[in-house]
Amino acid sequence: VFSEPASNMPARALSLKYAGKFLNGAMSGRPEQRQKLYLSAGLDRKWMLRLGTTVSYMYSYPKTRWESVSLYAKYRFLSKDDVHRHFRAAAFFEASHSRNDLMYDEISLEGDQSGVSAGLVMTQLLHKLAVSGTLALTEVLNKKRWEAGHTAMHPYQTVQYSLSAGYLLFPRKYSSYSQTNLNLYLELLGARNLDRKGGFVDLAPALQLIVNSNTKINAGYRFQLSGDVYRMAERSFLFSVETTFLNALKKRSP
Repeated sequence: VFSEPASNMPARALSLKYAGKFLNGAMSGRPEQRQKLYLSAGLDRKWMLRLGTTVSYMYSYPKTRWESVSLYAKYRFLSKDDVHRHFRAAAFFEASHSRNDLMYDEISLEGDQSGVSAGLVMTQLLHKLAVSGTLALTEVLNKKRWEAGHTAMHPYQTVQYSLSAGYLLFPRKYSSYSQTNLNLYLELLGARNLDRKGGFVDLAPALQLIVNSNTKINAGYRFQLSGDVYRMAERSFLFSVETTFLNALKKRSP
């Protein structure tokens, strides 16, 4: 719910996703929110691409404005499949352009900052339990970083990591693809800055419904366990809906 698995979306499929982030801003002391929209494409069984854009008033209160655009690519380079289990590994790259100024010490490409990120993600499925681990290097690309005489007040480089577990609660036994799935997630999300001291570790429980095998409805709560960086918020809520359209892309001619 809060991170990506190594598995890709189905080949030749398109998906449309809405996500909303809701929090109480540390600087403003008021409720704030960000709306995100993503369009993803499964190019084949190994490659997927995702375009994203966000609007919010987190940096422009009280005016809601467009704030960022992003591109995410993932390549699954390893897949070992068996009955009721699989292991998959993928490499990913993300680039984001944001119109926002640097205000916080938490590096985030979900709309807050311009930058690039690259890393690895591995997922192990064991019957009803799926466990994923992610490790990424993220770098902020802000023009202030290279201005003459500018003293760095914020970090520009960070290592981000996550450990996520999801468990299928219902149905107990499958009878058709139209059955609604209920998944329980628990995710550990953290970061450690490389060019300035500081970092944080968050915990994020979440619930996921999968309807008709093609629509995901997610709801999660993220809160800080420990940290020593100035963040927009130490607690936030996430709600998202994603629908996948199978065989939306034409199959390549041989």
